[in-house]
Amino acid sequence: MPRSSAPASASARVWIALALVYVVWGSTYLGIRIVVQTMPPFLSAGARFITAGVLLAGLVAWRDGPAALRATRRQVGSAVAVGLLLILGGNGLIVLAETSVPSGLAALLVAAVPMWLVLLRAGTGDRPPLRTLGGVLLGLAGLAVLTVPGISGEIRLGGVLLVVAGSALWSLGSFSAARLTLPGNPFTGSAYQMLAGGVGGIVVGLCRGEQHGLDPGSFSTASWLALGYLVVFGSLVGFTSYVWLLRSAPLSLVSTYAYVNPVVAVALGWLILDEALTWPILLGGAIVVAAVCVIVSTERRS
Repeated sequence: MPRSSAPASASARVWIALALVYVVWGSTYLGIRIVVQTMPPFLSAGARFITAGVLLAGLVAWRDGPAALRATRRQVGSAVAVGLLLILGGNGLIVLAETSVPSGLAALLVAAVPMWLVLLRAGTGDRPPLRTLGGVLLGLAGLAVLTVPGISGEIRLGGVLLVVAGSALWSLGSFSAARLTLPGNPFTGSAYQMLAGGVGGIVVGLCRGEQHGLDPGSFSTASWLALGYLVVFGSLVGFTSYVWLLRSAPLSLVSTYAYVNPVVAVALGWLILDEALTWPILLGGAIVVAAVCVIVSTERRS
């Protein structure tokens, strides 16, 4: 009896962690949209990741001892570079974009990250399978449809392009992370990345003048709650669940988050913020999600 219950228990933990990644990461777009309704984009994002980075570093020191936070200068430098690409460039531009772009549309545009990764691989001499390249072409068609609201003037085209640029930088950061020397403890590396990206966000926010006329008293309760949610769940619970899954579940199963997250984000934006489900969003989103499914499923078998 104990032998049969152990695998079932492990399977249950995997599905609980996977559900957290599905729902939590899918809901972060909604959280960002609520935060930037009354808070400055880069300053709020910087505060979020500095807080999350400090909390994560504290958890690492508490669990594994202060020595777990040690890293060489090269490792710290690599973590800072990845953090600036992922958090300042990738997440930061998306946060800025969501001041004018609906959360569901932002999530669908970001869903193209696997496509950018394939293009980066191809640009460095790798030869992806033809099926994967077909998925990239399909994804490009989906992105073209998703830009229709920006071209027609329904949504600021600049905001749409910011999300595309942010997703490309996120892909570049992810691509670089696999090739740089990062701290051996993945949580330590992530803490440094969050701190670097958070400090970068504060600097950019100050350079943009977001501090001028800043009145914390004007921040809504909803924005404060959303910011707290992003710190605790988006940056800590979601990430730790993902890292645990990478070590405890097949990558083919973990990678399904790439096409579940945007569906969750669109549904939450529609239900909670009453975001319109226009034909470009529904059609373009369906094409992008299908393209990601093709790419992810092909990469599993290669």
